Amino acid sequence: MLEKPFITLTTDFGLRDPFAGLLKGVILGINPRARIIDITHNIQRHNIFEASQVIGMSYRYFPSGTIHVVVVDPGVGGHRRPLLVSTGHHFFIGPDNGVFSSVYEMSAPDYTVIHLTSSHYFLPMKGSTFHGRDIFAPVAAWLSRGIDYHKFGDPVEDYNRIRLPGVTLTDGKTLKGTIISIDHFGNAISSITGDDLAKLSPGASLHNFRITFKNRALPVADYYAQAEGAGLSALMNSFGYVELFVYGDSAAGKFGIKTGDSVVLSLKKRGRGD
Repeated sequence: MLEKPFITLTTDFGLRDPFAGLLKGVILGINPRARIIDITHNIQRHNIFEASQVIGMSYRYFPSGTIHVVVVDPGVGGHRRPLLVSTGHHFFIGPDNGVFSSVYEMSAPDYTVIHLTSSHYFLPMKGSTFHGRDIFAPVAAWLSRGIDYHKFGDPVEDYNRIRLPGVTLTDGKTLKGTIISIDHFGNAISSITGDDLAKLSPGASLHNFRITFKNRALPVADYYAQAEGAGLSALMNSFGYVELFVYGDSAAGKFGIKTGDSVVLSLKKRGRGD
């Protein structure tokens, strides 16, 4: 465990209410040495899928031993279980509603899922509506103080997973993916990654593919400003995902892009210039 451990927070709480601040207060009350980092508190309300994608794209950029608290929990107070997930390098704390599906996929098979049952590590609960404050934050704080993660409960194997958008390959040269998220700037991130391109054509770049969205062929850029004046364009973003964008504008707003929309990449024939 880090001498001054990092604890990240990812929630749908927003910043209007005191909820995010209260998580920090609980953590620091148990471990004043903890360093708390907000990944985001602007996950779309109750959007478990978006939270799974965000934590999946983010956690690898933090030091080994970081504890990630994810609270997007429409089933709070119900029958869903509180969980602690260990990958051997990172820890994840949150509800058993599929929010860690991306983590499970990226870490398989080297992870352990613990059902949080050791209630002496929880805060005394005055209600059932704020497990972020009463369970997840204090468990993260005690874990950051060096408590062995096995002491928080028992391993389980029947945890919940949500179906993540995949990428399909047709005719040996065409990849079909979907838009999985829209960022603050209106850029549309697809499920197609650089790894998908490499599997189809080792060494190929995005420029070796014809990208189609709603029957519209898109120009490919290496960076945003390169597509100035080009309208809807595509690039490989810094997380390794194919992204649709409009330089200086919102691609989602201007072209009505929504999560779930299809994106198609076809490998160009050698010598073809389009």
